[in-house]
Amino acid sequence: MAQASFHFQLARRILRDKGNRFSRPIISLSVFGVSLGLVVMMIAMAITAGYQQEIRNKVIAMGSHIRISHYDQNYSVEQVPFDKNQSFVKDLQNNAQIVGMQNFATKVGIVKTDDQVEGIVLKGVDNTFDQTSFLPNIVEGEFFDLTDTVADDHIVISKRMSQKLKLKVGDKVRTYFVQDPPRSRSFVISGIYETGLPEYDNAYALVDLRHVQKLNDWTSDQVSGVEILIKDYDKIDEVGDYVHHHIGYDLKAETIKQIYPNIFEWIQLFDTNVAVLLIITTCVCMVTMMSIFFIIILEQTHTIGILKSLGMKTKDVVRAFIIVAGNILLRGMVIGDAIALLMGWLQQQFHIIKLNPDTYYVDFVPIHFEIFPLLMLNVGVFVLCMLVLTLPAWIVGKKITPVNAVRWE
Repeated sequence: MAQASFHFQLARRILRDKGNRFSRPIISLSVFGVSLGLVVMMIAMAITAGYQQEIRNKVIAMGSHIRISHYDQNYSVEQVPFDKNQSFVKDLQNNAQIVGMQNFATKVGIVKTDDQVEGIVLKGVDNTFDQTSFLPNIVEGEFFDLTDTVADDHIVISKRMSQKLKLKVGDKVRTYFVQDPPRSRSFVISGIYETGLPEYDNAYALVDLRHVQKLNDWTSDQVSGVEILIKDYDKIDEVGDYVHHHIGYDLKAETIKQIYPNIFEWIQLFDTNVAVLLIITTCVCMVTMMSIFFIIILEQTHTIGILKSLGMKTKDVVRAFIIVAGNILLRGMVIGDAIALLMGWLQQQFHIIKLNPDTYYVDFVPIHFEIFPLLMLNVGVFVLCMLVLTLPAWIVGKKITPVNAVRWE
């Protein structure tokens, strides 16, 4: 214990040595460099996690995690119906990972105003629909009532569609459906949503499920599909396989990653980009620490020679200078952590940095800090930098002898 205390005291004296005019600004610069590197790494990880989470939430709000549909849909928007009251429903509800199951049906139609015509896909939902996850996408008005015993005549359309058709909340919408015989329905706009995802915003509108069932001449038990919400997104593939093996042979279960592969492959590329950035920035931090480490050793050559002449061992000298380097590294990391967390919090609260939603699907840079990955980042950077310093510290400590130190002077 006494020996360890001596190493820390020696390291403290080296750091506080006022005679070394050259290393003072270099130490401050290295602390700044480590701080800047950690800020870049933490913000990059937080933006990646935030962006992936934001896109996932938007897709899930419109389509849940897993979708059960008929095998014979032939990739059409209008699926072949099946009975929603099947034996597998209770089995799936008993799965701890499944937190919700919602019925839906779709119908392709045309919206016509006085001077505009636009294609539309009506998505019918009932009282099983999870409004909680969808409501953040409502930008005007409100969602319609799904608890009434009669079908609600309201509709929720996208902001893009409302702008194209020059419609607003409270306006009446006339929709037409090409079938035999042709049919039409009138809806009143109760709300306007915006997800930023063109797959939805360009076409989809939400209505009461009973309207779609009536237009398709279905019974009240027939639906296009069942959407499943799960507790843990990281287990989506595992739960997807479970669902697929517990439903009828004429049905299939697809995860949102399988339904929208382009979106999820795209956001998965962010992980690769961040990994490259982390490697480069960590290497910069290591080079920075090696540079300041050699500068401090060179300035303390005379001190090292005196200590060795008094009988101090090389390993004790090396340990003291490793403590010096660790002190500088920790200072930079603490400052970097504080700055990164502050910047992330400000962006989360005030959305300072904006984005073009037509290009990025969101209108601001999303931030999401995950404690464990950030903790592992800090530990990883510290361990790697300290390991890199061990070998050169030992070599330099071995080379410096009392005779060499006197000659250096």
